[in-house]
Amino acid sequence: MPWDPLWVLLLCLLLRTSELQAAHALKPNILLIMADDLGIGDLGCYGNDTLRTPNIDRLAEEGVKLTQHLAAAPVCTPSRSSFLTGRHSFRSGMEADDGYRALQWNGGSGGLPANETTFARILQQQGYATGLIGKWHQGVNCESRTDHCHHPLNHGFDYFYGMPFTLVNDCRPGGSPELDAVTRARLRLYTQVAALGVLTVAVGKMCGLISVSWKAVLGAAGLVFLFFVSWYASFGFVRRWNCILMRNHDVTEQPMVLERTASLMLHEAVSYIERNKHRPFLLFVSLLHVHVPLVTTKQFLGKSQHGLYGDSVEEMDWLVGEILKAVEVNGLKNTTVTYFTSDHGGHLEARDEHSQLGGWNGIFRGGKGMGGWEGGIRVPGVFRWPGVLPAGRVIHEPTSLMDVFPTVVQLGGGDVPQDRVIDGRSLVPLLQGTAEHSAHEFLFHYCGKYLHAARWHEKDSGRLWKVHYMTPRFHPKGAGACYDRHLCPCSGDGVTQHSPPLLFDLSRDPSEARPLSPGSEPRYHAVVARVGEAVKQHRRTLSPVPPQLSLGNIIWKPWLQPCCGTFPLCACGQDGDPSET
Repeated sequence: MPWDPLWVLLLCLLLRTSELQAAHALKPNILLIMADDLGIGDLGCYGNDTLRTPNIDRLAEEGVKLTQHLAAAPVCTPSRSSFLTGRHSFRSGMEADDGYRALQWNGGSGGLPANETTFARILQQQGYATGLIGKWHQGVNCESRTDHCHHPLNHGFDYFYGMPFTLVNDCRPGGSPELDAVTRARLRLYTQVAALGVLTVAVGKMCGLISVSWKAVLGAAGLVFLFFVSWYASFGFVRRWNCILMRNHDVTEQPMVLERTASLMLHEAVSYIERNKHRPFLLFVSLLHVHVPLVTTKQFLGKSQHGLYGDSVEEMDWLVGEILKAVEVNGLKNTTVTYFTSDHGGHLEARDEHSQLGGWNGIFRGGKGMGGWEGGIRVPGVFRWPGVLPAGRVIHEPTSLMDVFPTVVQLGGGDVPQDRVIDGRSLVPLLQGTAEHSAHEFLFHYCGKYLHAARWHEKDSGRLWKVHYMTPRFHPKGAGACYDRHLCPCSGDGVTQHSPPLLFDLSRDPSEARPLSPGSEPRYHAVVARVGEAVKQHRRTLSPVPPQLSLGNIIWKPWLQPCCGTFPLCACGQDGDPSET
């Protein structure tokens, strides 16, 4: 008796549904949480006994803690591009030779190139829902206000809510200028001097002391006015242009109200988990905490032992706890791989006249902006997957934020691209305990495009060598940071080039306090030579790419500025409602 075609169709649908359910059951949800500018020494699970971080500490107790987890760059934009792609940022042009080391404007044309592959894109192809809540800082547009070539939705995320840029002091009404503050002050001075000069000539003309036509005076005044408008159109409205929130391609708040941003993002993260609990999802929660300006709600204000920064850290931990609670309430704890980290070390130079506004990097030397010293690149790294990863495991092997890319791709059932250099290595064997050592024998530490240091994990002996070729010059001399400027530089007069290089044994001196010499370390020359050969081999993998942080890509372009309303009258409240802000 022939089969009824309708029954055949129904049977096929049932089989297909079963296949999809089985496939989804094998694919864990992946929750990635990244703090901004958090010092490794700010967390209880990494030795801090004065700040309260119970939720992140519990995550470490229930999962695997990495003690030698390293950012690929010491500032936001390049570190995050490396995290997303598993590649050093200079391979995609997301580093600079000199000058600007991070994107400066939403209205700039630089950003993560469309030909770069993120873990989100690969998991999207594997059937995952892919969401990003929070900070992006990888660019928005290339040629027009609506092309969104660098936008998260063009890099594998199917949902985005957050800040396409990053927090700066300018985001706070009345805050001291931070974005390109030196250039801004210089332009203001030039304008004042030019205006004073024109005024002097005009007064001289009126008093008959100078023989010049009024036409020339008015022409000069017009040029000064045009010069003023040319820079004030951008620098005079930093908050309106850069401090915005977007949902997918739409601007929802311009300028954003800092006091309610954290609650909005928490709501979005929890809602995303609830919406996608019946299918595998990747959610990247890119927190704005604890980057300056530190905006803390009344619930946490004044509650910590470390001023406003400590309050912000404790609020950040609460936000993490609420997101973890949403995972558990929706019955997803055992099917979700959760990861917590920071994009780089704490910002030592962030301070006001009253207190320190940046993080603590524990025993490690240096901080944000320093590509070689451990304090600039050593970050928290915690993975949890109940029933799969052993709870309470601590791994002391060298690992990188770039390793998250191949790790997530493997967990999601995808394949790492074979058509490009991938610097990261999957952490799955190390996390599960099937591998004893990290897949990295050497790691290379850059500041901008300059190689500042390299490390060699000599697995047989257990020694961990670190060679420094350049180090920043601290100011004042003997201090631990560059307190005369916003960040330590990568090159020029602000660094010391070491020949022969400095050598440390991090397995015995993790604070990098005692440089070795041929007299104190018999293998000094052999170690430096071996690391030098690895550097030569590494440099053979480099190739030129278009620079995304060039001056032409960095400067503000009004035709690229994201805007709700009619440019330049860009203003809206929550979810794009017209605003009088």
